[in-house]
Amino acid sequence: MPPPRLLPLLQKLKGTYLIWYSYYQILPKIHKYSLGQRIDGLFVESIEAVSIASFLSPLEKHPYVRLAIRKIDTLRILLMVLWETKSIDDKKYIALSVKIDEIGKMLGGWNGQLTKQNFPVPVKETGKK
Repeated sequence: MPPPRLLPLLQKLKGTYLIWYSYYQILPKIHKYSLGQRIDGLFVESIEAVSIASFLSPLEKHPYVRLAIRKIDTLRILLMVLWETKSIDDKKYIALSVKIDEIGKMLGGWNGQLTKQNFPVPVKETGKK
C-alpha cells in the first residue's frame, strides 16, 4: 500500500525533520539533551500545527499557520546557536537552513493567502461616476 499523500508543505517539513533527526543522533552530548531536544520538539510542534491547519476552515487555519511560523523562526535561531557553537558543521547547517528557509517561505505564503481570504481590504470608492 502506498504511503498517504501529504500537503507539499508537510512533505517538506517531514523531509527536513528526517535530515535533522540524522544529525540529532550524532550531536555532542552537551547540546543533544538541551538545544537538540528543543529543536526536535519545535520540528514536531511545527508538523503538528501544519497538520491541524490542513483540516480546518480558512478562518480556523490562521492561528495554526501563525503558530507554525513562530515555531520555525525559533527553530531557525536555535539551529544557528548550534552552528555558532560548532555543534554542527557548516555543511549540515547549510543543508538544514536552506530547507527551513523554504518552509518559512511556504508558511509565509499560506499566511498571506489566509489573511487576504479572511480579512479582505475594502475597496475605496473614488467618487467618480
